[in-house]
Amino acid sequence: MAAGRTSAQFIAALRNREQLIGYWSLLDSPIAAERLARVGYDYLAFDAQHGLFGYQGMLNNLLATDTKGSTAVGMVRVEANDLTYIGKALDAGASAVIVPMIDTAQDAADAVAAVRYPPLGRRSYGPMRAQLRIGPNPADAHDQTAVLAMIETADGLANVEEICATPGLDGVYIGPSDLRLAIGGGTSTDPSVQEEFEQALTRVRKAAEAVGIAAGIHNADGESAARRLAEGFTFATVAADVVHLQQIATSHLRAARGEAR
Repeated sequence: MAAGRTSAQFIAALRNREQLIGYWSLLDSPIAAERLARVGYDYLAFDAQHGLFGYQGMLNNLLATDTKGSTAVGMVRVEANDLTYIGKALDAGASAVIVPMIDTAQDAADAVAAVRYPPLGRRSYGPMRAQLRIGPNPADAHDQTAVLAMIETADGLANVEEICATPGLDGVYIGPSDLRLAIGGGTSTDPSVQEEFEQALTRVRKAAEAVGIAAGIHNADGESAARRLAEGFTFATVAADVVHLQQIATSHLRAARGEAR
């Protein structure tokens, strides 16, 4: 992504199914977010569902993402498919929201309604910070913000074609840990269900492609993200700061001790 790309340009690329790469953040550290935003990722995704921050942390991390030199826009995985949570993330300046635990087309329609102002939806008007970077007019907000439905449950997978066909939905996003558990995995990385897991990923990706919306997936590392993009996913996230902090610190400790990495 080119430095200085606007929210509108990012959303256009997302809706055009261009390949985008993001990074996942769990930590309440605006300084870290500011540095990550300069690395070259297309977006930073802040996890308000499982992340270690509240509203102020979400706001501060979004502010840090928009500083000079950033290549990224900020998106938020909200706590739940809830009008208030979604509205607060958008009012704080998120370019997109990822809505977890979408089971049905009605769930997806509710998420879309929470992102759009009347008469298209139910979002309450009070854009606060968003009006400074997107604009105060509802039409601008509709043009420059996106809603992504997470597919991570057995019901969500079973209904994925109907979910993808929801009017106004910009894309779907696979939560691989929950999805693996949903199809019978004993753990979030259980290899015994790998074949079924891959079949599920293909089903979601093809359902999105069939109706022309974005298809994204969460990944543990960059190599996995590259593989999924090559398969046809249109955006991929590398996760996550708290995990990578431990991994890199451990690798340096082992190197300092002369141990094999």
